[in-house]
Amino acid sequence: MIFQISTMRKALLLPLIAFSVSVAGCGPQTQTPSSTTGTGSSPTPVAAGASVTLTGAGASFPAPLYQRWFAEYSKINAKTQINYQSVGSGAGVKQFVSGTVDFGASDVAMKEDEIKQVAKGVVLLPMTAGSIVIAYNLPEVTSAIKLSRQIYAEILLGKITKWNDPKIAEINPGLTLPDKPITVVHRSDGSGTTAVFTKHLSAVSPEWKAGPGEGKTVEWPQGFVGAKGNEGVTAQILQTEGALGYVEYGYAKQQNLKMAALENKAGKYVEPSAEAAAKTLAAVELPENLVKFIDDPEGESSYPIVSYTWIMAYKQYESADKAKALKDVLKWGLADGQKFSDQLGYVPLPPEVVTKVTAAVETIKP
Repeated sequence: MIFQISTMRKALLLPLIAFSVSVAGCGPQTQTPSSTTGTGSSPTPVAAGASVTLTGAGASFPAPLYQRWFAEYSKINAKTQINYQSVGSGAGVKQFVSGTVDFGASDVAMKEDEIKQVAKGVVLLPMTAGSIVIAYNLPEVTSAIKLSRQIYAEILLGKITKWNDPKIAEINPGLTLPDKPITVVHRSDGSGTTAVFTKHLSAVSPEWKAGPGEGKTVEWPQGFVGAKGNEGVTAQILQTEGALGYVEYGYAKQQNLKMAALENKAGKYVEPSAEAAAKTLAAVELPENLVKFIDDPEGESSYPIVSYTWIMAYKQYESADKAKALKDVLKWGLADGQKFSDQLGYVPLPPEVVTKVTAAVETIKP
């Protein structure tokens, strides 16, 4: 059943429908920021330099945070303009490999065969982290629905098709579940969110691993609904009563979507939150190459689907001004920018991770 979105919700959706971010400073002066970081340290200094325009493209997962970062950065350095297109991780990797952008973004770190195609070299930088949630549209259900690992795998395999299925009802004894079909919404584009989500499904469900498997795109059961970007999936869930889909936590939080409590590896049901995601990160050590996939985390309080998301930079830039401008933006994001993470539903990077990633930023050369 389709219902009309209210005028207010339509307004809220406008920034989600097209995360094409073009941020430019409005004054000629480079200013020193007066705010401090969330850790209490001094703001990252931004040096004056030549006017530079940086272009990037990729993941929709971190797009709300990157949009905020670039808007805030333009206030303190009007000489740097950052244009970021939220086109999905798959398209972001392709554009980065082809050299049509200055940086890319992906929720899945590049593969070795992709890296080998980049003559200028690649620096992979985890800039933030967040959760992937299973969101749904059931106005009559006021409490969070619990979904076990087996149940949400079976829903996504097309084996459980009704909200009042006995398996769902059994683990939700206090809820009156409607006799409605489950309309599953998935990403239609090449997506890092899909890659992370299906990697988790492959880790918890042998049937999923042997069937659709993992990847930026997979073969979904017939009858499911495809939508482009986290923005599109969010909008489709909002429009469709009985819908269920996977989206980044920040999108669900901003649009007040209902989110399921998912069973983790310890057998506990955990509702998505920044705190639960932070506990997941705390249970995992990031290696020296800064690439770590968290497909099924340990810990009784850990939320089960959490991922870093990476910016892809070149090791070598032809323009010294672009190399310097990008390094300044990235270092600002790793320091001052982290204070915006929690507001938008992301997880601030642990201090030891910030130190490792900042060192990697310094390897970028003109």
